[in-house]
Amino acid sequence: MNRLTLTQLRQMKTEGNKIAVLTAYDASFSALLEQAGVDVILVGDSLGMVIQGQESTLPVTIEDMVYHTKNVVRGSQQVFVIADMPFMSYANAEQAIRNAARLMAEGGAQMVKLEGGAVVSDIVKQLVDRGIPVCGHLGLLPQSVHHIGGYRVQGRAPEQAKMLLEDAKQLATAGADMLVLECVPATLGQAITAAVDIPVIGIGAGVDCDGQVLVLYDMLGITPGKRPRFSQDFLVQGNGIPAAVSEYVNAVKSGQFPNLEQQY
Repeated sequence: MNRLTLTQLRQMKTEGNKIAVLTAYDASFSALLEQAGVDVILVGDSLGMVIQGQESTLPVTIEDMVYHTKNVVRGSQQVFVIADMPFMSYANAEQAIRNAARLMAEGGAQMVKLEGGAVVSDIVKQLVDRGIPVCGHLGLLPQSVHHIGGYRVQGRAPEQAKMLLEDAKQLATAGADMLVLECVPATLGQAITAAVDIPVIGIGAGVDCDGQVLVLYDMLGITPGKRPRFSQDFLVQGNGIPAAVSEYVNAVKSGQFPNLEQQY
């Protein structure tokens, strides 16, 4: 079967059909998520924390990402697969091109995701010019968590909100085909989604984004420690993992997730 395409994802935005995204890191979950109706799987560098037990995403290597992306691709046939570019794997254009090529050629990803705004726009353009689809990531940037002083909501101050909006426009102009927007006020999520013609996937960015993404283990309520405010335990009703994933998909598609308490 053919995988979902960027053209179809753009059409979903145009038609107002919400895009359901989850992370996954192996073939078994990849197959389960596809059967439950998930549109896009993000092979996130979050695997460093939820799979490897690291304190952050920073220790994740390109070899880790290629390995887990391969597994996700093997387990699925129809979902669109995005692979994270890990910390310092795109410090310059040459390095970014080399590592993105590995994620696509060896890992089988259809798109790579990197963090940052204007500072990475030239790298985004160079990747796109070479036929590599790119997803940007703005707002809370886990790879910069030490620089920003922890996991905090971004864009509350008017100046920062304006900068994030301009960053989103600049990434789209550079050729990015998708954007993940993390931990920003819902009003800013709505403004950025309306300002660009590429799909915007929110995680703690409000219900008006074109789609939603959660870390799979947060969505299942099995991540150790405190669950992020923007997440929800869909397994709490005890009907099993497949039913929980289906419930998440339905909640995203219907606009019931996130609710007012799950946004900023």
